Amino acid sequence: MMTLIMVLQLIIAIGLINVWLFRFNKATDYRGGDATNMKEEFITYGLPVWLMYFIGAMKVSIALMLIISFWIEELLIYNLVALAALMIAAVFMHVKVKDPIKKSYPALSILFMIALIMYFTMR
Repeated sequence: MMTLIMVLQLIIAIGLINVWLFRFNKATDYRGGDATNMKEEFITYGLPVWLMYFIGAMKVSIALMLIISFWIEELLIYNLVALAALMIAAVFMHVKVKDPIKKSYPALSILFMIALIMYFTMR
């Protein structure tokens, strides 16, 4: 079961790093509204640009901590809770701008993986 947990952590971490470092200025099917990059997406949600950088720093930090938690297991739960809160907020932002459910799939997928990790680590 530890292998599954570690694979899920790695999938989440790589996904976050990909979105925030490599696809930051690229269009995807999952951006809110008609946004073609991260800055436009935050503007679509009515959020300030400084918050985009803050959220980005948080998500990249969480991604790194998910990897570090392979060795320091005590870090895992705190990072999962913080990331779950951010993913719930992401879903609400998509709802706020009346996006189709498809645009919430990445956040919902991460929430599902978080739930699996928590279930298997808390038993």
